[in-house]
Amino acid sequence: MHVPSVSILSTALLLAGGAVARRYGKPSTCLDSSIVAHSGTPVGKEVKHGNLTIYISQPDKNNARARARAGAAVLFLTDVWGLALLENRLLADSYARAGYLTVMPDLFNGSPAPADINVDTPGFNATEFLARHSPAATDSLVATTIAYMRSSSSSEFGVTRIAAPGYCFGGRYAFRFLGKGEGEGVDVGFAAHPSVLQPSEIAAVRGPVSIAAAENDELFNATARAEAERVLAENAGNVPYQINLYSGTMHGFGVRIDLADPQQRYAKEQAFLQAVRWFDYSFRVE
Repeated sequence: MHVPSVSILSTALLLAGGAVARRYGKPSTCLDSSIVAHSGTPVGKEVKHGNLTIYISQPDKNNARARARAGAAVLFLTDVWGLALLENRLLADSYARAGYLTVMPDLFNGSPAPADINVDTPGFNATEFLARHSPAATDSLVATTIAYMRSSSSSEFGVTRIAAPGYCFGGRYAFRFLGKGEGEGVDVGFAAHPSVLQPSEIAAVRGPVSIAAAENDELFNATARAEAERVLAENAGNVPYQINLYSGTMHGFGVRIDLADPQQRYAKEQAFLQAVRWFDYSFRVE
């Protein structure tokens, strides 16, 4: 079996973690793949903020990781399946178990894609769907969520720093909002198999960014990966970046996998840990 490749930085972070916690909620700041939920019942809740539906998953405030991450939150930017997909909610809950308040907005106003945009599906026009949910429509939803997280009306959260993991469709917006001004954007970003990501959006980032790429991905292929690496290396702000390539994976592996395939399961779990450890490293928390 080919083992997914990891960067030198991510390997160093893995070693720095020391002994890992083996059970949810153990009072340790370390973590391992057991924190990732692949099945079960979501534990978060839906709230309404104006016309926007938001899924919120709260960490256990008695957990040592949560205490160390007070003031930091995760803005989970979904794939085209949105809030309706069980795996997205379970991943949001997993970020909360990692100690981060997690907020996941409905980017599709209750009408997510009925099929994979990477697959030709009769009756579903992926091009039309993406045009309807372009930055002109989506940026305002993300901006509204960020304002809500930082506003006095949600002051019980105490959010002062935001990390944005984006998956597929959401990966582009993790980059876009890592390029916004202070208070308007996010502080650190992560993108798993991003789609429709533009070089100009990569060049504009102002903070640390990490990418988990699939070996076989028509939407973020080898050419796109090389271009992303080139643009990040030439970033005028010299922002920290990381690009990990996971062998034996396809577009969407960070969320939807065949659980019977140990390589896919390993890759999904390691991509999640890549994101969390990148956030921890960027926020300088243990």
